[in-house]
Amino acid sequence: MKWTIRILLTLILLLALPLLVAVAMGGWFVYQRLPLRSGVGHIDQLAATVQVRYDERGVPHIKAQNQFDLYRALGYVHAQDRLFQMEMVRRLGKGELAEILGPKLVETDTLFRTIGLRENARRMLAAADPQSASAQYLQAYVDGINQYQDTHKPPLEFTLMGIEPQPFTAEDVYVATNYLAYNFAAALRIEPVMTVLRDKLGTAYLRPFANEWNNQGVLQDPSAEGNASAKLQPRDWKGLMQLATLSQSAMDLARVPMLAGSNGWAVSGARTASGKPILAGDPHIGFAAPSVWYEAHLQAPDFEIYGHFAALMPWALLGHNQDFGWTLTMFQNDDMDLVAEKTNPDNRNQVWNQGQWVDLKQRTEAINVKGGETVQLTVRQSPHGPIISDSMGDKLGSDHKTPIALWWTNLATDNQSMEAFFALNRADTLAKARAAASKVGAPGVNIIWANASGDIGWWAAAKLPQRPAGVNPTFILDGGKGEADKPGYYAFSFNPQEENPRRGYIVSANQQPLSAVPVAGNYNEPDRARTLDKFLSNPATRWDSRTTQGLQLLNSTDYSKRVLGHLLPLMQTAITDKSQQEFVEPLLKWDGDFTRDSIAATLYTQMLYELSVAIFHDELDDDQFANLLRLRNFNSSLDNVLADPNSPWWDNVETKNKETAQDIVALAWSRTLAHLNKLYGSSLLEWTWGKSHLLTHGHPLGRKKPLDKIFDVGPFEMPGGNEVPNNMAFTLSPAPWRINYGPSTRRVIDFADASKAMGINPVGQSGVWLDKHYNDQADAYAAGMYQPMYLKDADITAHTDSILTLSP
Repeated sequence: MKWTIRILLTLILLLALPLLVAVAMGGWFVYQRLPLRSGVGHIDQLAATVQVRYDERGVPHIKAQNQFDLYRALGYVHAQDRLFQMEMVRRLGKGELAEILGPKLVETDTLFRTIGLRENARRMLAAADPQSASAQYLQAYVDGINQYQDTHKPPLEFTLMGIEPQPFTAEDVYVATNYLAYNFAAALRIEPVMTVLRDKLGTAYLRPFANEWNNQGVLQDPSAEGNASAKLQPRDWKGLMQLATLSQSAMDLARVPMLAGSNGWAVSGARTASGKPILAGDPHIGFAAPSVWYEAHLQAPDFEIYGHFAALMPWALLGHNQDFGWTLTMFQNDDMDLVAEKTNPDNRNQVWNQGQWVDLKQRTEAINVKGGETVQLTVRQSPHGPIISDSMGDKLGSDHKTPIALWWTNLATDNQSMEAFFALNRADTLAKARAAASKVGAPGVNIIWANASGDIGWWAAAKLPQRPAGVNPTFILDGGKGEADKPGYYAFSFNPQEENPRRGYIVSANQQPLSAVPVAGNYNEPDRARTLDKFLSNPATRWDSRTTQGLQLLNSTDYSKRVLGHLLPLMQTAITDKSQQEFVEPLLKWDGDFTRDSIAATLYTQMLYELSVAIFHDELDDDQFANLLRLRNFNSSLDNVLADPNSPWWDNVETKNKETAQDIVALAWSRTLAHLNKLYGSSLLEWTWGKSHLLTHGHPLGRKKPLDKIFDVGPFEMPGGNEVPNNMAFTLSPAPWRINYGPSTRRVIDFADASKAMGINPVGQSGVWLDKHYNDQADAYAAGMYQPMYLKDADITAHTDSILTLSP
C-alpha cells in the first residue's frame, strides 16, 4: 500500500513539475519588472545622493540637493511606474501604433501623421532656448527615463506586444504636449456633425442645437443669433462623419485617457472656516489603467511642488505646496477650424487663397505596420493647415470633391505652453501666475489659483484668434471666401479672467465665461456650473475640506428636473396602458439624484436614449446619429425638442403618417420598459442605477479577451452621471452604461495648512501589473474617499513605506 501511494505521489509530482516550473519562471519574469522602491539605485550624472521616500500609496517624495538631480530622479521613478504609458503616448502622438498593434491602427496613425504632431513638436523644440533652465531640466528628466529603461527589464507589455525599447528624447516630450493639446480640442468631433445638420436638414432642424457665443456667459441668461458659413454637399457628409468617428476612436483604441471636462473653484478666506483660501479641483478625463496622473512630491533647496504629472511631462499640470496651488479645467474655446478649400479645376493641388491660386505643400511619410506592408502616406497642406480629409483615404469615395483643411492654433502660432507650466510650477504670487497663464497658446485651459496670502485668481489661458465678422466656427468654414483667415490675435488682457473678485469665490466648470471679446467655443452645458455656483454663493456656508468634498461628490443638477418638467406631461397623456403607467411612479417622485440605489435614474436614462433614437435617428444615418450623441450640448438640445411640440424632429420621416410628440413618447416608453425588463427582469427593485452604471479602468491589452480579466480594473457600481458635479460620464446608449470619463483626481487644499490637503487616484500610482500599487486606490475612489497628500517632513517620515536611495 505504501509503495502504491509513493508511486502515485511520484507520478503526480512528475506531471505537476512542468507546471510548477512554468509558474516559478512566470513569477520570476514578473518580479524582475516590478518597481524598485527600496535599497540603492545608481543614476549617472547626479551631483549628489537623492532620497526617494515612498508613502503608503506609492507616491515618491523626492529630495535632492539641486533641481538637475531632482528632475533626473523624477524621470527615473516616473519611468519605473509608467514606462509603458509613456511609450503609448509617444507612439499615439507620432502615429506609430500600427507598428506594434497591426493594420487596425493604420487609420489612427494616418490621422496623427496628417495633423503633424511630430512635425510641430520639432518646430517647438527648435524654437526653445536650449540654455534655459526649463530646457536643461527637461533634458535631465528625459535622461532619467532613459537610464531606467537602459538598466532594467522592459515592461511586460513590451514583451507581449513585441516592442523594442527606443531612447526617449526631448522631442517625445513635445509630442506628448502636442497630443494633450489635440486631446483637449473637440472641433473634429463637433463641426462635421453641426455642418451635416445644417446642410442636410436645414435651419428648423438645427435650431435646438444652436450654441452661439454669448458675452454675458452662462451664469446669466443667454441669448443667441445665427450666422452662416461654408455649405457642403451630400458627397462630403460621409467622409466628415467618418473623420469625426475616427477622431474619437483614436483615443479609445489605444486606451490613452482623453481630456473631457472638469470642475474647479477657489474660495477666499472670507467664506471659509479657516479664514484662508480653499482650492478644489477634479479634472474630468477618460478612465484607464493606469490613470492619467502620476503623483510626486519634489523638494530641492530652492524649489518644492506636490504635483500631478502626465506621461512624459516633467512639469506638474496640477500642483500645490504650502504657499500656493492651482487646478485646471478645460476652457473649451474653439481653437480648431475645419476649412473647405476651393480647388483649381485645372490643378487639384492648388487652392484659392487671398485672391490667387496657391500650391499645396506636400511631404511623404512611411507607416510601419506589424504583420503588414509599409504604408506610404502623402500629406498635403494648404495655407490654412493640413488637408485632414486626406486621412480618410479611399473611404471618402471617388465622388469626394472638397478637400478639408485643419486650422489649429497649436500649429499656427508660437505655442509656449511648456514654458507656461514650468513658470506655473513656481508661481507663488498673482503676478507670476498671471504671467505664466499668458504664455499658454493651446490647448485652452482655465487656471484656477490660490495662495496662503489670501489671493485667488482665474485666467482663461489661450491664444484667442480674431475672426472675420459674421463667421461662425461651429460649422466648416469656406476657405475660398476668406472665412478661415485670422486678422490677428487678442492680447491676453482681453481673455476672460478674474483676480480676488468681490463675491469671494471663482467657479469654473467648462461653461461659457463672461468675456469682453467673442470667444467661440464648444462649451459644456451650464447646469453643472450653475449648480456649483448656487452652493458656493450661499453666504451662510463657511467652507472647509469636508463640505468641499461633499460638493465634489454631488450627484444632481436641475437638468433632470427640467427635462421631466417637459416630459412627464407628455407621458401622462401619451401612455394609456395601465401596466406601463405604474412604472412612471418612480419618475414622479424622483429628486434627480443619481445614487446607486435609484430606480428612477435608470428609467430616466434609458428613456432619454429611446427618445433620442425615436426623435433623431430616422433623419440621420448610423455614423451621424452616433456623433450627434457625443455633442457636448446634446442634452440641452434634446430638452429643447421636448419643450417644443412643433419641432420637425418629432415626425418620423420613414413613415407615411406625421407623428406627434405623444406618439414618439409612447413608443420610447414602451421600448424603455421592454429593454429593462429583458435586461433585469420584471422586478423594479433590480433596476438600480448602480447595477446599470459601471466603471472599468481599461488597460490597452484588455481590448483582447480574456486579457481584460487580467489587466482591467473593475467593474465598480458607481453613483453620479452625465454633467452632474460627480461627473461619471457615459455615451447615451442602451443600459447598462459604461462610464467613459470622470474625475481623474479630486483635490481639496485649505491654505490654512496645505499639508493637510486631500486627494485620490482612481486606480493606483503604478502601471505595472501585479505591483501592489497597480489598483490599490480603486475601491477607495469608487467609495468617494480621499487620501492625504503629505508635505511636511514629519508626516512623510511617519507614513514612509520604503526608501530608495539614488546615488551617483
